[in-house]
Amino acid sequence: KVRVFGVLGVLILAGLGFGGRMYWRSQNFVETENAYLAGHVHPLSARIAGVVTKVLVDDNQVVKEGQVIAELDPADQGVKLEQIHAQIASVEQQMLQADAQTAQARASASGAQAQVAQAQAQSLRAQQDAERYGQLYNTQMKAVAKSELDAANAARTGALADVAARKDAALAAQAQVGAAQAAREVLKAQVKVLQAQAKDAQLQLGYNTIVAPVSGRLGKRNIEVGARVQPGQQLAAIVEDKVWVTANFKETQLAGLRLGQEVDVVIDALPGEHLKAKLDSFSPASGNQFALLPADNATGNFTKIVQRVPVKLTFADADLQRLAGRLAPGMSAVAEVDLRQSPSTQH
Repeated sequence: KVRVFGVLGVLILAGLGFGGRMYWRSQNFVETENAYLAGHVHPLSARIAGVVTKVLVDDNQVVKEGQVIAELDPADQGVKLEQIHAQIASVEQQMLQADAQTAQARASASGAQAQVAQAQAQSLRAQQDAERYGQLYNTQMKAVAKSELDAANAARTGALADVAARKDAALAAQAQVGAAQAAREVLKAQVKVLQAQAKDAQLQLGYNTIVAPVSGRLGKRNIEVGARVQPGQQLAAIVEDKVWVTANFKETQLAGLRLGQEVDVVIDALPGEHLKAKLDSFSPASGNQFALLPADNATGNFTKIVQRVPVKLTFADADLQRLAGRLAPGMSAVAEVDLRQSPSTQH
């Protein structure tokens, strides 16, 4: 009996100790195993269609921003650019012809204006002759023959008609000047359009070189020499070294959490490492709200479920540099927060 009571006493004390420790931890610590590493994953894709001629990187390689990843065959874009340059040269020659036509039309207009002035002078002389003959032949005096008066009046009428015809010709010549100038403006606009097309073709030619948009490690490589790629097709992914933890705490655990609190993080892949992180921010909604099909709690079969709220935890830069290449998005982690932290330790 003594042994039995002794064993029972030990078990009771152990149970009380274990229960007391669990209660003490529940009051002073908040922990979650629903935590994962996250990071910026940048898809690398082609902007134009083409055939891969060179691949300059390998799987899991560290790349720098702007580093050439692959090259496409530039022949198609090069030919298109040459065609546009040839069209620009052709239109520029047409502009030179339009300039010559404009100069010729202006010369014709100037000559037409001179002819108008000459016709006006002849018309004035014919008018004066007709007036003189009219004074010499009237009811009181017949100093000239009637035929001479009629000839003077006819010459005056012809001179006026010639002035009108010369003016019309001058207007037509001036209109030819305007038409030649308008044709040149059309050609000038065509040159601008072709120059814009040439700029676009030059950009398309530059897109044959695929470069890394950011620095990081290359993964999910799906590109080989000889493959034909399409615009928007993902060729690889670049993962930045800066990672953080997304810890999904229960909503009942959030009461004691504050921004800037120190968090103890253990990565499953590095069980011996206890990393210190800072509570950076809270998600604006629970994970259920961001789900593809959120639960409809307005139905009659409602069951209350404790929701999870994602919390972002950030590592110190020194730890990220020390463990560069070892921490990858998607790794599982355990996050624990000591609620006894004083406000002075929180940032």
